[in-house]
Amino acid sequence: MTFLQKSLWTLVGIAALFFLWLLLWVDYRFDTARETGNAIQAEFELTDHTGMVRTQDDFAGRWMLVFFGFANCPDVCPTTLAEVAVVVDTLGDDADKVQPLFVSIYPERDTPVALANYVPMFDADIIGLTGTPDQIERTARNFPIFYEKIEEAAAPDGYTMAHTSHLLLFGPDADFVTTWAYGTPAEAILADLRELLP
Repeated sequence: MTFLQKSLWTLVGIAALFFLWLLLWVDYRFDTARETGNAIQAEFELTDHTGMVRTQDDFAGRWMLVFFGFANCPDVCPTTLAEVAVVVDTLGDDADKVQPLFVSIYPERDTPVALANYVPMFDADIIGLTGTPDQIERTARNFPIFYEKIEEAAAPDGYTMAHTSHLLLFGPDADFVTTWAYGTPAEAILADLRELLP
């Protein structure tokens, strides 16, 4: 094995460990909030993909399915949003009780126009949200989620965005309810929602 191959395998290993740490960190944060009774609230002021400023108050009384990602994401984001679309479609008459939100962690590229070209592809009334880098940073702290720009030679621009890959559920009062790890099938999410929805 050449030095280059060893180096690449080392980088793959580091990336895998980082991803595992990210999953555990998210689970820890939400588990701690549950155990201590410190409620995590969905709090944000962002611009949607039609150019309208939105806050959590716009969705009062509805359940919010929230996912953080970016429009150029090659796999995790489109897969999760496709699952969300299946969930919302399968909810039938209960679909109007749930609002799916896609929050960009890459506002430099994900403008309202870019999100307007992206989120409608999933056909589930998903609202894309973006803002200034400061607004996104504050929103990420509030939820709380993780994101970071990472150099990656194989990526189109030489970098990609690492981010929390969990789908988050907030109740009609904007309080955190539960989370699903990346890869949770739509059927499992749907079953959980059916138990929670009145």
